[in-house]
Amino acid sequence: MAPGDPLTFADFKEIEITRLKDVGEKRQKSFAAVGIENVLDLLMYYPRRYIDRTNESSIADLVPGDEAMVLARVERVSSRKTKNRRTLTTVVVRDRTAQLTCTFFNQPWRERDLQPGIEAVFFGKVDIFRNAKQMTNPVVDLVGNETGVIVPVYPQSEKAGVVTREIRNAVKTALRRATEETERPDGTVALPRGIADPVPSRIRERYRLVGRSAALAGIHAPESMAQMIEARKRLVFDELLRVQLALVLRKRAIEQVSKGIEHKVHGDLVRRFHDSLAFPLTGAQQRAIAEIDADLARPVPMHRLLQGDVGSGKTLVAVNALLVAVQGGHQGALMAPTEVLAEQHHMSIRALVESLIVPDASTLLGERPVRVELLTNRTTQAERKRLATDLVSGAVDLVVGTHALIQDGVAFRSLAMVVIDEQHRFGVEQRAALRDKSAGDAVPDVLVMTATPIPRTAAMTVYGDLDVSVLDELPPGRTPVETQWARSDDDEGAVWQLVQTEVAAGRQAYVVCPLIDESETLEVRSAQETYDELAHGELASLRLGLLHGRMTSAEKEQTMRAFRVRELDVLVATTVIEVGVDVPNATVMVVLDAARFGIAQLHQLRGRVGRGSHISYCRLVGEANTPDGEARLEALVRSTDGFELAEIDLDLRGEGTIMGERQKGRNDLRLASLRRDRDWVERARAVAFELVDSDPGLAHHGAMRDELELLLGDDDTEFLLKS
Repeated sequence: MAPGDPLTFADFKEIEITRLKDVGEKRQKSFAAVGIENVLDLLMYYPRRYIDRTNESSIADLVPGDEAMVLARVERVSSRKTKNRRTLTTVVVRDRTAQLTCTFFNQPWRERDLQPGIEAVFFGKVDIFRNAKQMTNPVVDLVGNETGVIVPVYPQSEKAGVVTREIRNAVKTALRRATEETERPDGTVALPRGIADPVPSRIRERYRLVGRSAALAGIHAPESMAQMIEARKRLVFDELLRVQLALVLRKRAIEQVSKGIEHKVHGDLVRRFHDSLAFPLTGAQQRAIAEIDADLARPVPMHRLLQGDVGSGKTLVAVNALLVAVQGGHQGALMAPTEVLAEQHHMSIRALVESLIVPDASTLLGERPVRVELLTNRTTQAERKRLATDLVSGAVDLVVGTHALIQDGVAFRSLAMVVIDEQHRFGVEQRAALRDKSAGDAVPDVLVMTATPIPRTAAMTVYGDLDVSVLDELPPGRTPVETQWARSDDDEGAVWQLVQTEVAAGRQAYVVCPLIDESETLEVRSAQETYDELAHGELASLRLGLLHGRMTSAEKEQTMRAFRVRELDVLVATTVIEVGVDVPNATVMVVLDAARFGIAQLHQLRGRVGRGSHISYCRLVGEANTPDGEARLEALVRSTDGFELAEIDLDLRGEGTIMGERQKGRNDLRLASLRRDRDWVERARAVAFELVDSDPGLAHHGAMRDELELLLGDDDTEFLLKS
């Protein structure tokens, strides 16, 4: 930190919080409890909401039954013991319009903190007691005698003993020392050092972004809500730009440093594969294959995400990529998260390539069929040993498996193409371990697939280091699934009648439950309980099977085989059948207690039917006890488009679960929202490519590079490099 230079985020991190006025040992501990240990932590501890004192709620306007927030002054406080020895503290507050009583049970410190004359924010449910408005155990934020028209309210302040007033005063001190002129003891004036801004001015001007000093002041102490909005816009852009820079830097580094295999994509094997198909490819499949082929033809490793709706034909696209590797004399591997899914892939891939041959000088004819093998924990030791030998020799062209593929003892002669299905179910290290199985110097091409579409902006943030291909068309012959929500008992009776009707017509059905066993704490149906009830009740005349995660692999396969060959009419199951199970004769999917499932999970379950030529049905059974639950089920009834449902899911749940795909690398998203800030995600990504492509390694943008390393940290950047 050179004297006179603007202060960077790194400089602020070096300044301990105790160097600020009025932050002693006691307050330091309180600040540390909410993650504030230095001035940078303080400046990035943003308000959770604001009270606009020019347009605030008044006590007179409060409506009983509603949750509300008011800013009021304490008039009087009293405490007493109740009959059961609990402490009851009563606080009477008033604003310019009326009086409100706040009661607190077992919170004796309220009498100390809420002294007459203090101003505070009270947030809680309004009710009426003895003809007077009241809140019971409201959330309280002490804001002091704020004279400004906009009052920031900070998160978790009460829980840790830190109040809004203390945070705001500390922020004000930090910003004043950085940005305001100060008078020296000798009467001269020291000019402000200011706050460094790493975003180039041309970028700020292009998007009309305020400077960083103005943004930090405007987010913590805005003079108007308009100023706060402009401040937030700038800080949101900063957060998203840092994440995108990390992803784009990683993407470009792989392309420049890693040695890949320059495949011949238009060989005889791939041509014969296409000729053998009994149906035309969809336009989306053709487009995805062309994008993948373009990657494979380059001498750098492919790192691509293939996302497509349920039944959109991802497996066929993946097989095309695997065969490109095989026709060049290499090998391919597909890793799935479960044995059921791995076995399903093994069967479908073998069926797709059974007529294809490859050169083999060790055979009499000089050629042999494409060899596809399966490796899971169910593979016997003898078979595992034989398979290990044949993988090393190159006698096996394609291997499908589970985590067993990455175990010690599994090696390849020339692994060139790796496909990872439902990749969000694998950890980073597991995905990297399969990629690292290549025997040579070249890094295998990687295609990761997901049947759970996520919104475009989320894909840019969660998988922004990958190129993305999208399958947004269904192949011909896929029948639409008619979806209804069975809310009442009468509706449920019609569901079981539908199952019986379809079985009588030669079809089959699934019944899915959230839990395996009966639960006393959750009023939801277990698979075992449902199986017993249906077997002796509504479906007593039908042949029922039970499938859940606690069964052994052999038991699962035996049950699935019986269902596939139509020895069972109805399969009662948990979400073990969510992906990968493909029984075209099944035409009914019944989901019990459907409101307990998420949109993506329900859409996946619905995708288990409609896979044949017959009209199929999905019935969502049970009440929805929350507005969000009702919205989810109504969305499923309204749309069968997984991408549309993903956008709805993002609006309902927010980005928390989506960003959870990354697990790490998301600490910097404190203000940005993938819902609210969709446009800024795209702008930040465009700027990231612009900066990195014109300045690889950000050598001429040192402040930006330093901030990236500071805020994402070694662990997060290493995570991004491995993922």
